[in-house]
Amino acid sequence: MARSRNSGEYRNIGLLILRIGLGIMFILHGYPKMFGGPDTWVEIGTAMQYVGIDFAPMFFGFMAGVAEFFGGIFLLLGLFFTPSVVLLLCVMLVATAKHLGAGDGFASYSHSIEIAIVFVSLLFIGTGKYSLDHKLEKKRRRRY
Repeated sequence: MARSRNSGEYRNIGLLILRIGLGIMFILHGYPKMFGGPDTWVEIGTAMQYVGIDFAPMFFGFMAGVAEFFGGIFLLLGLFFTPSVVLLLCVMLVATAKHLGAGDGFASYSHSIEIAIVFVSLLFIGTGKYSLDHKLEKKRRRRY
């Protein structure tokens, strides 16, 4: 299917589906973290000790929730794409470090590694044409 003369269009539709799917999943993962309150934030934020940061766990836990919730929204919309993907990639790297540092099995950290690979790939691929970033870029180019 991807080798037809419309392969560029299929690519853009594929990127849209990927962004929407990942965006929804990160909104669902981030919502309970963001609105979980101080106890939840401290619990999540203690994962930073596995990357050498052992202060302000409440702040870092809250920021992980913010990154997942709003990063999911922005990913879904294709808005602020690069910063959102970078923040979500950081969250996945910390999650991986936490599971590795705790001695968890491969099944525990494989998901965060897989999603981190997807985010690195998206940094190179971009949003596709069905995104707000693409629309805003076109508007900005017309203005100058």
